[in-house]
Amino acid sequence: MPDDSHEGALRTLVDVEKRVLWLSTAIVDHANRVRPNPSGLKVGGHQASSASMTSIMTALYFHGLTRHDRVSVKPHASPVLHAINYLLGGLDSSYLTELRSFGGLQSYPSRSKDPDLVDYSTGSVGIGATAPLWGAIARRYVEGRFGGAGSGRQYSLLGDAELDEGAIWEAVQDPTVAGLGEIVWIVDLNRQSLDRVVPGTAAERLTGMFTAAGWQVLTLKYGQLLEELFARPGGGELRLRLDTMENPEYQRLLRCTPQQLRDRLPGAGPSSGPIARLIAELDDDTLHSAVRNLGGHDLGALLDAYDAIDDTRPTVIFAYTVKGHGLPTEGHPQNHSTLLTGDQMAELATRLGMDLDAPWTAFAEDSAEAALCATAAERLRRPLQEALPPSAIPSDLGRPAPGGTGNTQQALGRVLLDLTRKAPEAAGRIVTVSPDVSSSTNLGGWLNKVGVWSPAERTDWFADDAETILHWREKPSGQHVELGIAETNLVGLLGELGATWSRWGQPLLPIGVVYDPFVNRALEPWSFGIYAGGQSILVGTPSGVTLASEGGAHQSITTPSLGIEQPGCVSYEPAFGIDTEWCLLASLSNLGKPDGSSAYLRLSTRPVDQSLAAVPADPAARERRRRQTVAGAYLLRRAAGAPAVTIAVMGAMVPEGLAAAERLGELGHPADVVCVTSPDLLFRALQGRRGQEGSPHWILDQVFPAERAAPLVTLVDGHPHTLAFLATVNNVPVTTLGVSRFGQSGSLDDVYRYHRIDTDSVVGAALDLID
Repeated sequence: MPDDSHEGALRTLVDVEKRVLWLSTAIVDHANRVRPNPSGLKVGGHQASSASMTSIMTALYFHGLTRHDRVSVKPHASPVLHAINYLLGGLDSSYLTELRSFGGLQSYPSRSKDPDLVDYSTGSVGIGATAPLWGAIARRYVEGRFGGAGSGRQYSLLGDAELDEGAIWEAVQDPTVAGLGEIVWIVDLNRQSLDRVVPGTAAERLTGMFTAAGWQVLTLKYGQLLEELFARPGGGELRLRLDTMENPEYQRLLRCTPQQLRDRLPGAGPSSGPIARLIAELDDDTLHSAVRNLGGHDLGALLDAYDAIDDTRPTVIFAYTVKGHGLPTEGHPQNHSTLLTGDQMAELATRLGMDLDAPWTAFAEDSAEAALCATAAERLRRPLQEALPPSAIPSDLGRPAPGGTGNTQQALGRVLLDLTRKAPEAAGRIVTVSPDVSSSTNLGGWLNKVGVWSPAERTDWFADDAETILHWREKPSGQHVELGIAETNLVGLLGELGATWSRWGQPLLPIGVVYDPFVNRALEPWSFGIYAGGQSILVGTPSGVTLASEGGAHQSITTPSLGIEQPGCVSYEPAFGIDTEWCLLASLSNLGKPDGSSAYLRLSTRPVDQSLAAVPADPAARERRRRQTVAGAYLLRRAAGAPAVTIAVMGAMVPEGLAAAERLGELGHPADVVCVTSPDLLFRALQGRRGQEGSPHWILDQVFPAERAAPLVTLVDGHPHTLAFLATVNNVPVTTLGVSRFGQSGSLDDVYRYHRIDTDSVVGAALDLID
């Protein structure tokens, strides 16, 4: 029968902890040593990294966690998460044999691929740890505007080596984070990295850094046994010895026999005598246990720490642990990926009271452990959350064909404002995010209209300043979130805002705006956010060497092709304002649903004559142009008769493409001009036509019909290989023009000429192909 006393409850929790240790170790063992492996390739897994987390996670899941909380589990502790989910009844035992198999348990926790409950995908170091920060903001945003997101803490379970990642500190210091009292980080401070024992402890320095950022800092260094020894004669000397000992020396003690401990632990100097006398009173088992009795493995200390969390500010708990705690490999400097042998697994099974031949045996139904698991499962059970359907997005806002000059960056702000009038329900779901570049990316009008999000309303001290154009009104109903200058934070928040449809059933339409040259900084965390199920729109603007006067440091080259290569994302580079409208609306319509996708829009500040778009006035013809635009391309200039050459041009380079076609025509070489809006979708169409994927390919027949096949010149303000594949649509000769060198400052004419993307270069390339 269950024991309801405090001591009995703690003993039951210890028994569950042992079962979690066993299961997490056996999951990795089965994948590597038991399951057939015809290829002979390493399967892998992290038994030692999991073992250091078993106490922390057992205390959290079976004591303090609620259904409203969310947890990000460090990548290498995924077997612990699956073991706990199994004990809670959320995972069938058949999956315990399928770690890292196709369709089985993933290498690292995955929201979208694992069969059991995973709150945050992790695996990219630093990103999973910071995700709950952005998840907290997303939850507050949804709760404040729409309701239904509730409350609850956001936990990050991370290894101490993960704190080396710069993304951690970019997130910690962001001004928005200091007010997030629901944030709790628990650091597995095992003082080992992948390759080595960390030479010096950084705990004091890290404590200072978190304290300076406004966090509550709790430190669990020693367990109850050591604390009791510290109270005895010689205990003060023992504490000082352990406190001042270098990490490698301490780790070596974990590998010592009891007699070696008696020789080494006292050290040298005047404190050695009292320490030697103290440990002489201990039997071998107690001495062996005392050396590894750290706070991160003391369930009582962990429970007290969880109860001491201050919910008015973020909290970090430094829990000292032993990597591989409880395993034969504990403390070994190279135990990161070490796997237990068959004999070691048998010894572990005996010590933990398990059966190696029946590793997944459940607790007896009438046991205290089964009762604890059932109670925790009930406490953590979440109600089914039905997602609201995304708001209807119009495909065309019906603006007349534009005139005058304009650029695609300006069109972004205009479309957002138009949506507030033409589709207010959809506009109400839009949330924009910027790393301190709102005004310089044409979001000023949108900000003035919808306001800036803040958990509480703040006074706008410039509201009565007549010369202030951008009104910074901060309030809970605002629809723009402004972060500090850190692109990784921007896309981290985008990912979580883009996941609210699956977390709380409330779809948002998040749009992040960043200078295009800095998309590369944000690419990896944004890609990971897409992998984790976050659907968002990333706008890179201004872009390319067209940003001529800014010089090479602010001129993007690789981003057009990166858009093609990013899974789960559609990339666009529109040429005109109307193209921008259509592409943005199409991208918004893909957000916030199970089969949705993210989008990347590359925009420009180059003024372009909008009449060059030649938008048809006839409604049916206009709709045909729109469909082609959002499918990847449209024929902008059709030569009379058969063309001698086709110019495929993208984005800001359209004026050069059209001017070159005009000159070629005067030379007797008629040219078609195709405006490419999405090389990404055109490449997918080409793959679809070849039967390599299921993408529709009608756009190729309309824009590159076989009967008009001609030598091809491609032109892009980016790397020329972006459009090189278009030659294979009809297997024609091709010359690809673009940017493959770092940029230079100068006028557009100078810079375009330098990179050979000016009109003269297009004409010359076409003539070379024709002649």
